[in-house]
Amino acid sequence: MIKLYAKEGANPLFANDPAREIAILTALSGTGMVPSMVQTGAFEGHEWLGYAHVNGNPWQEDTGHVAQLLGRLHDLAPPPGLPPGVNGSAELERQTEAILALCRDQDGLAALRPLGRVPPLAQPVLIHGDPVPGNLLAHDGTLTLIDWQCPQVGDPAEDLALFLSPAMQLMYRGVPLSKAEADVFLTAYPDPRTAGRTLALMPWFHWRMAAYCLWRSERGDAKDRQAFELELAALQSIRPRNA
Repeated sequence: MIKLYAKEGANPLFANDPAREIAILTALSGTGMVPSMVQTGAFEGHEWLGYAHVNGNPWQEDTGHVAQLLGRLHDLAPPPGLPPGVNGSAELERQTEAILALCRDQDGLAALRPLGRVPPLAQPVLIHGDPVPGNLLAHDGTLTLIDWQCPQVGDPAEDLALFLSPAMQLMYRGVPLSKAEADVFLTAYPDPRTAGRTLALMPWFHWRMAAYCLWRSERGDAKDRQAFELELAALQSIRPRNA
């Protein structure tokens, strides 16, 4: 497989960094968690990466298996040079504000800013940064993570929240997770403290994802508008409010 990296169109939430992907494929080689890197190079000013094809299908079922995979990933030492991830509700809030600043119709969502504070995690870990169903390949009874262009040293709750995101599940699987599937996922994750932290931060994660989907929908994709509505509904159902 050959992956060619585009330079245009900066994404306000997901990076597209070939250096990070090369570092991860090198560091995690032999673990079975990543495809095998073959070669790298450049073509007409664009970097490219060649890696072995994984003969599998995008993930569709068994959220517990995904939770166990992410738990193993978060226990691994990160390679040097990865940037820090967003950590804690204050940083999530600032990131969301930056995304909203790119949107034309931002006022309604800006008014739904979550209240309260969740502090940063003291010991950040290696995270994938985009573990959505399309980046999880099921094959031979196991799972492999692909598309490693935005790994970070950050809060593992970031990975959990991205997988749980109704917008990301809609975009890559066609339907959000059921409550039962989400409950199995959080229960199966090896560290219950991280699962609890994910739930505590979920209002900020939904707020940020709603902003991201709004940004995308304003560029003309009707499905992103549906994804925005899902995240907005999830946010409104759990947003912390003043007593």
